[in-house]
Amino acid sequence: MNTYNASDSFVDNSSPQWQTQTEQIAHNIRLRVFKFVMQNGGGYLSQACSSAELFATLYTKIMHLGPSTAPLIPIPYAGNPGSTNPNYQTGGGYNGPHEPQYDRFIFSPSHYALVHYATLIEVGRMAEVGLAQFNQDGSTVEMIGAEHSPGGEVTSGSLGQAISQAGGIAMARQRKGETGRVWVLMTDGEFQEGQVWEAVQALSHYRLDNIGVYIDVNAQQCDGAVESVMTTEPLAQKLTAFGARTIAVDGHDVTALAAPAKLAPNGQPLFVLSHSDPCRGIPKLAERKPALHYLRFKTDQERQEYQDLFEEMQHKAQNHC
Repeated sequence: MNTYNASDSFVDNSSPQWQTQTEQIAHNIRLRVFKFVMQNGGGYLSQACSSAELFATLYTKIMHLGPSTAPLIPIPYAGNPGSTNPNYQTGGGYNGPHEPQYDRFIFSPSHYALVHYATLIEVGRMAEVGLAQFNQDGSTVEMIGAEHSPGGEVTSGSLGQAISQAGGIAMARQRKGETGRVWVLMTDGEFQEGQVWEAVQALSHYRLDNIGVYIDVNAQQCDGAVESVMTTEPLAQKLTAFGARTIAVDGHDVTALAAPAKLAPNGQPLFVLSHSDPCRGIPKLAERKPALHYLRFKTDQERQEYQDLFEEMQHKAQNHC
């Protein structure tokens, strides 16, 4: 297992412009999710805190995606997939066409859907008005993202299915000689699932070095701290023992996040442990530990405190612009 920092020699720091832009996008993602949570009386906020830089870096620096082929305003749910339903489509078009030279993105933790939608908006792949459909009957903009949701391509949940499906896609692409890579976003809690480790073994066995897995290691899950439910540590050593090329980075350092993707393939699947803070940018959340999974306001006073904090952050952002 290696640890790379922004100062390492192989990191290209010749053009700082992308870092500044990516950091701004990450800030906007976090603020947009915070705004939506306040407007709707609760939601998945800590996930935006921990993964905003990761999402922003994936979409602006790491992944080589073609232009979106999906409508800016998401279409309604077109019914169940099947040979008798020609109108059905996945949300993969928001990540561009499935052409040999372009990368594919497989999104695993479906409860991060709001963060994903916010990212698509910030990078111009989805219209802001699309969020008005969030969690509405008949909408594809689901609270728990599905394969038909914007940016989605497979049904994943947060239970390990996505990495197995991504592995199949990566194997097919490798055998076809396609140059595009497959990128996966996961969370550390998913490594409590046996299916995940079976998938890691398969990726290593078949030497699928065209796949890169970024893990939001925020040490939190639905029932509290990961270590209190079932620890996954030492995660880096376990992945290395399973044959993965394992790198640990600061999940809020966009340069460090982008660096592993530049490494030349070496016959091993790439796993990047993005160590993050689930209260990043909103330190008040730390008062709720270990119950960070979903923000529900306990009192009107607490809700007002968060509203004041949001307005303060928004004011600073407007002045910065």
